[in-house]
Amino acid sequence: MRQIDKQTIVHAVKNLCIEANYNLKEDLTSALRMAREREKSEIGREVLGQLLENAEIARKDLYPLCQDTGVAVFFIEMGQEVSVTGGGLYDAINQGVREGYSEGFLRKSIVVHPLKRVNTGDNTPAIIHLEIVPGDKIKIDFMAKGGGCENMSGLTILTPAAGIAGIKEFVIKRVKEAGSNPCPPIIVGVGMGGNFEKAAILSKKALLRPIGTRSNDPDVARLEEEILDEINRLGIGPQGLGGSVTALSVQIEVFPCHIASLPVAVNIECHSHRHAEVIL
Repeated sequence: MRQIDKQTIVHAVKNLCIEANYNLKEDLTSALRMAREREKSEIGREVLGQLLENAEIARKDLYPLCQDTGVAVFFIEMGQEVSVTGGGLYDAINQGVREGYSEGFLRKSIVVHPLKRVNTGDNTPAIIHLEIVPGDKIKIDFMAKGGGCENMSGLTILTPAAGIAGIKEFVIKRVKEAGSNPCPPIIVGVGMGGNFEKAAILSKKALLRPIGTRSNDPDVARLEEEILDEINRLGIGPQGLGGSVTALSVQIEVFPCHIASLPVAVNIECHSHRHAEVIL
């Protein structure tokens, strides 16, 4: 049994929080550059140029990419041959968030109760999705999920008869209703199958794939392309100012489901897609 000290995890999580909020990953900056090249609107091209400039300023001068530094969301794959010593895994994750959001001068956005609305003061507790996998390593994926895009999420449970047409209609309607609120150009994560909660988790996990990667399932990959094309025909454009690039990618994750249901969840991500990962 391999042992990993709690402080190793704390340190790694702290660095992930800071790194993700200051530096956009290359797949996203590349997608924004390509979007600027194909955007038909002059205003849209100008907006995309400003987004790239903002990313460069944040990287060079160590500023958060956006004032909304988000909910700290973690997808963790923990090897079954790993033991955390010196404390619990969840405690380590939350301590890392406290330190990262403090040392990185990142806005604390979590309230202790959904009705009483008193800020916890340290951006904890984090949202943690844990999966036990074979092996002796821990993979930690972190995502800073802002309110503007998270608030535009949606979930429905269709009947199987709704089929592909029903899936398309729901996803595109959600994006159309969201409009400029999630700060487009957006990345659209879609979860299909499972049940109520599984579909929602899948839709967020889909956002962790490199931008523009297609599903290994050819039918799902085709659906991703078709939905992306229809979204970009909506004309919402960069920052909602009109244009031909509303979304950079549609990414779908699937899971088996009940014979009587077809759960579909949509999780929208803004242009400032802040995430990072580490393997310990």
